[in-house]
Amino acid sequence: MEHVWLRGVAEQFGIAGGLRQLGGEYDLNFRGRTPEGDVIVKAMRPQGEPALVDQQCAAISHALAADPTLPLPRLLPAEGKRFWQSVADAQGQQRMVWVQRAFTGIPMGEAGPQPPAVLAELGALTARLDLALRDFKVTAAPDAAKWDLTEAGWIKPHLDVLEGSRRALVAGIVAGFEALKPALDKLPRQTIHNDLNDFNILVQPRLGEPAHISGLIDFGDMTHGPRVCEIAIAAAYAILDHETPEAALAAFVAGYHGVSALSAEEIGLIWPLVRMRLAVSVVNSTIEDKGRPNDPYVTISQAPAWRLLENPAIDGELMGARLRNACGLPVTDAAGRIASWIAGQRGSFAPVLGRALDGLPVGSLGIAEATIPQNPFELRADEARNLGTGLGITQQWWLGQYGEPRLVYTDKAFRKGRWLASNRRTIHMAVDVFAPAGEPVRAPLAGKVALAENRKGHLDYGGVVILEHRTPAGDVFHTLYGHLAADGAAKLKQGQEIGAGEAFAKLGPAEENGGWEPHLHFQLALTLDGMGHDWPGVADPDDWALWQAICPNPAALLNLPDETVAYQAIDEVALLAERKARFGANLKLSYKRPVTFLRGWRHHLFDAMGRPYLDAYNNVPHVGHAHPRIRKVAMDQLARMNSNTRYLHPAPMALAERLTAKLPKELEVCFFVNSGSEANELALRLARAASGGYDIVTPDHGYHGNTTGAIDISAYKFNKPNMGGRKPWVQLVDVADDYRGRFRRDDADRALHYAQQVDGALAAIAERGGKVAGFIAETFPSVGGQIIPPPGYLAAVYERIRAAGGICIADEVQTGLGRLGDYYFGFEQQNVRPDIVVLGKPLGNGHPIGALITTRAIAERFAEGPEYFSTFGGSNLSCRIASEVLDIVEQEGLSANAKAMGEKLLAGMRALMADYPCVGDVRGIGLFLGLELVTDRETLEPATDAAAHVMNRLRDMRILVGREGPADNILKIRPPLTVGADDVEMILDRLRICLREVEAAR
Repeated sequence: MEHVWLRGVAEQFGIAGGLRQLGGEYDLNFRGRTPEGDVIVKAMRPQGEPALVDQQCAAISHALAADPTLPLPRLLPAEGKRFWQSVADAQGQQRMVWVQRAFTGIPMGEAGPQPPAVLAELGALTARLDLALRDFKVTAAPDAAKWDLTEAGWIKPHLDVLEGSRRALVAGIVAGFEALKPALDKLPRQTIHNDLNDFNILVQPRLGEPAHISGLIDFGDMTHGPRVCEIAIAAAYAILDHETPEAALAAFVAGYHGVSALSAEEIGLIWPLVRMRLAVSVVNSTIEDKGRPNDPYVTISQAPAWRLLENPAIDGELMGARLRNACGLPVTDAAGRIASWIAGQRGSFAPVLGRALDGLPVGSLGIAEATIPQNPFELRADEARNLGTGLGITQQWWLGQYGEPRLVYTDKAFRKGRWLASNRRTIHMAVDVFAPAGEPVRAPLAGKVALAENRKGHLDYGGVVILEHRTPAGDVFHTLYGHLAADGAAKLKQGQEIGAGEAFAKLGPAEENGGWEPHLHFQLALTLDGMGHDWPGVADPDDWALWQAICPNPAALLNLPDETVAYQAIDEVALLAERKARFGANLKLSYKRPVTFLRGWRHHLFDAMGRPYLDAYNNVPHVGHAHPRIRKVAMDQLARMNSNTRYLHPAPMALAERLTAKLPKELEVCFFVNSGSEANELALRLARAASGGYDIVTPDHGYHGNTTGAIDISAYKFNKPNMGGRKPWVQLVDVADDYRGRFRRDDADRALHYAQQVDGALAAIAERGGKVAGFIAETFPSVGGQIIPPPGYLAAVYERIRAAGGICIADEVQTGLGRLGDYYFGFEQQNVRPDIVVLGKPLGNGHPIGALITTRAIAERFAEGPEYFSTFGGSNLSCRIASEVLDIVEQEGLSANAKAMGEKLLAGMRALMADYPCVGDVRGIGLFLGLELVTDRETLEPATDAAAHVMNRLRDMRILVGREGPADNILKIRPPLTVGADDVEMILDRLRICLREVEAAR
């Protein structure tokens, strides 16, 4: 055993199998196993004071007596009434040693950044711990007083250990700390833990739900201080490397406040103290690094601490407002008074454009109501200049709404991350008054000019003026006027007095106002904290609660009721309830938390608030959502006619010619229907007519549609409860899965062995006196688990089926039309020529069309029966859309893109597989990909819960994927063919986070 000097302790407590050393700055920590569970052995540094150990043990006991459910260490008694004993270490030095029950979970510092729900839980637990310790008296102070945040100014003389800009940054933090210290010193003091860093907080990762805080440990640095120091210390480490540290801190503080209410003064100190704690950390680690250069414990949090301290996007004043808002307080002490005064004066303000605005039409640029812009990532200049026309508004005077989620803000400045699916600002924080250029703009009440300038950037304000106003009580607020003429703004001077009703500017034309249709952007701000004079006019939906408090609806200043110009967002709770009431319970929604999508573009979807999501799942929009060429073709044909195949029209013939040109020459007769389901149903009829048989051979766990006939051959459906099971005329063979199937990749003849199962199926048909009609399979089984059959499999199957007189049907709904990159159809990869090919929804990019293509001989046998007709199958509209889809695939190089992006994604997922044992297999061709999760790579036990966790977590991260396979443990990735390299990088980046969570929860 290592550390033989601890053998006696190990024997006393029944620790078997040795002790594993853990981290620690001064003391030694070990983990061991006993019959009753794991324990932690803590050995204090030599010459440690018994009083400090006694104090830690007493504090833990005291806190648990006050709040028994706190996740604190459970101490194991040593001798007599003490929890510790003195043991000589390998150098003969006496150390105090004590033992406590180990927690489940891992340090937060290893688990990585946690979602807001976990940080709120941590905040609540921190508050409970503070309440439990508030009447505990600290009598023994630790030597390391440098961690007492109230005395953090000790780092000032040591700033020379830092260099350049970092030294200046920390010097500024220290100066801020010195300014607030008098207020800090006046706060009440109590016993606090004082070191709830991310390695003293344990989290228990869980699949399907957020992790939970499982332990708060290491009471060795307790001190007597203000509770706001406890908050700052814990929060400083909890938000390290968080993508949205502001939101993370707000969640933590709100969690604390919900248990133990904070004063506005305390809230105002939190962010400066967070920064000061991190400043102490980086200065201390820099000093210590010189003396202990190889000790990772010393420098473990230095890099993420610097990343947070140097983050230019975090504004201290705005952080203060955010924390107040998170705790339910007004963003400033005056904010509530100002809002009440303005509301009370409604109707008495001077009209900002010289006329009453009530009665004007209200237009909506909201995502639910408008299709402007067509491309949500690029607002065209003509769209910006003709917003009203785009909405069908003919009047020059009309109103735009406050709080409206819009997609017109497409400049990169509105995005908050590196991906197209990252957060973006969409919610309008003003009221727009559309009116002719040149209309005079007036002050609704007296004020003075705080800012007047011309912002010439594309889609910026152009001329913009900010006025400062005061209420009779002396409270200050501001109004902003955007999209003004440049010359008017240029004439104004800062501090210039403007009277109520006085015209001080004019509405600018598009050439001067940023490129927009002439209008006034009128915005109210109750504080300039965090904004200064560079106001955001649009808010991130995730920050809307904050910005709504800073910049509330300015309707009262326009003498309008709030509701006149307040956008009414979709009530998603009511929408879900209505769906449940109006539709069958087996019409399922995706994801644990369903999402409402209102717009799409290429491979992105947009929810009701304009948040973008990367669509890596929906294969139906084959060439991308809302393709403008498809829209144009559809509108053109609908303006002409839409009829059926009983009349001659060139569109069906053109589509048939396009399809047959891509297929083996013997596949020359087309049938057009409305879906893949109908096409498969029709394929069964043709096979039976041509073969004279009725029985079908098909792989297990297949899916071919929702018609009665299609369900009868879809084991994925008929094996479900209450579906009646397999019909006697259906024979199942194994899916040719060479990863977990009966015959695997180490078997060189696995393709033949799988194909030989058809012999047994044919024998079973003969035994029951039947005759085979055909074999149908998804060329690459998708519902079966994104399976790529081994080479030669289908050739051997088709040979057997044809020898028995059957027809070979290739269901190419999932794999056809270029999705596989090198292969236009999946059967090409298997080097076979089917008798019937079935196509479905991707052919119409979401428009309802399916197709069946077969040989002349089979079609003629089918024609011996009754007339075949489908009212909408092969309509002029459907066929023109389908032809356009085929043109787009070819002309935009989407097959080549599918190949390149598929290879990039496949290589990236294989790299992840090397790092994460939960990934059992990665497979696919082109953009038909699967990632299989297992609990054990030897047994291949399916990790169904893990797959569900990853799918739902990716949804939280704005990526849509699906799950497939008999055990639902395979992630299905099949995006529109437009997906790009940055999107692939996002998928891989987010997958890594999710897989790390899975491994942590194992």
